[in-house]
Amino acid sequence: MFEGQPKGLFALALANTGERFGYYTMLAIFVLFLRANFDLSASTAGNIYAAFLALVYFLPFIGGILADKFGYGKMVTIGIIGMFVGYVLLALPLGNGAAAWVSMVAGLLVISTGTGLFKGNLQVMVGNLYDDPAYASKRDSAFSIFYMAINIGALFAPTAAVEIMEYAQKTWGVSVNDSYHFAFGVACISLIVSMMIYYGFRRTFRHVEGSTKQVEAKASNAHTEELSPKETTDRIVALCLVFAVVIFFWMAFHQNGLTLTYFADEFTAKSSSGLESMMFSVMNLFAVILIIYGLFQLFQSKTGKAKLISGIVVLLAVLFLIYRYSVLEGSVPVSAPIFQHFNPFFVVALTPFSMLLFSSLARKGKEPSAPRKIGLGMLVAALGYVVMIVASIGLLSPNAQEAAGDAATFVSPNWLVSTYLVLTFAELLLSPMGISFVSKVAPPKYKGMMMGGWFVATAIGNYLTSVASWLWGDMPLWVVWGTLMVLCLLAALFIFSVMKRLEKVA
Repeated sequence: MFEGQPKGLFALALANTGERFGYYTMLAIFVLFLRANFDLSASTAGNIYAAFLALVYFLPFIGGILADKFGYGKMVTIGIIGMFVGYVLLALPLGNGAAAWVSMVAGLLVISTGTGLFKGNLQVMVGNLYDDPAYASKRDSAFSIFYMAINIGALFAPTAAVEIMEYAQKTWGVSVNDSYHFAFGVACISLIVSMMIYYGFRRTFRHVEGSTKQVEAKASNAHTEELSPKETTDRIVALCLVFAVVIFFWMAFHQNGLTLTYFADEFTAKSSSGLESMMFSVMNLFAVILIIYGLFQLFQSKTGKAKLISGIVVLLAVLFLIYRYSVLEGSVPVSAPIFQHFNPFFVVALTPFSMLLFSSLARKGKEPSAPRKIGLGMLVAALGYVVMIVASIGLLSPNAQEAAGDAATFVSPNWLVSTYLVLTFAELLLSPMGISFVSKVAPPKYKGMMMGGWFVATAIGNYLTSVASWLWGDMPLWVVWGTLMVLCLLAALFIFSVMKRLEKVA
């Protein structure tokens, strides 16, 4: 997977890791900050969260258009600087008055604009590295590496947010509300690191920073697939059908920063002990990742030296976990933001198994098509909210829980962890398959527009996350989770009903 890759891949992947670390540090605490600092209702905070996510995923469409004209590198550079300025605005401890509101809104607008310039264009630059025939066969594994880099940044982000807030409260005596700004400050630092990586290793990818016209000029002699008007229309219609489905996936999936965080904050036990408590340490999770990848490398390596190194890594990671278990004492606190490290952990940990499964099915000629995987992903996402319905049996409504005081009922954190596991299975079925489907099916003349359509669909789905927050209050919890479950099932039913049409163009 890692061998034979251009150096530019690792530079771009690490730059993206820094940026994603900052983004997910901010996102892990964002709705909690809105409610605590500005005393907002669940639905109002949800609307702001949803609007921000919608902008983050819509603006790459505009960013791509600008990059076509001015160059990818220029847009990425402006995007990094813009995001840094946005996080600085969030980090300013201005209280909860008008100035704080203005700073917060301005920060969100600048961050979303900067992300729009950075996010999609950095991915295009990664793809451009593999236009070189010498690296063309490595394209799929390259994006697996890139995707893992994103999730490694996201894995450590919630812990960073929680730790810096607790440190500020205990060491400097700041209030809980003011401590949120220290977490936003961590995001500022991560952007500085991202800038340093990007510019420090720019020589390894400078040749792919140009505009689309420059790329096309280099490939002017390449064969372009010719499609009839009917074939073009069929492909565009098929993609629009997929876009309609993925809207509801992102609506359900991105509850991780909204209603699932509310549930973690209001209904989940605040401490954990014994073996269960070990999963709330990001270092323990990282050790598990080392064991998984070490074992894969151990069995796949062709040289004795590589096998020895892999074996040592696995052994050290196992000994580390044994030591950590041996020194456990009492219980550990469990804060709501920390649950958001489970999705990136599961993505990184499960990716090798996913690749192994589908490569095995492909060899037998039984691998599901990309549209079928998307449909299965919607069914799995629905199952994730079945878990939440079961977890909520016997619980009060959110408003009644708040009014109950000491009589409030809390559930095991294992319910949320299980939900994140199921939703991650859905993500691995749907997200990379959807992007692959778009890149494969989009008519050559409209590839940029169709990829932009994927981002727009994602943006709409992110905005619709607020629907669940509107139900958060007097409604029973099963209504919240049941609504999300039903929408996922309806989306799955729809995509299976048009499956023949989708597979015809796949």
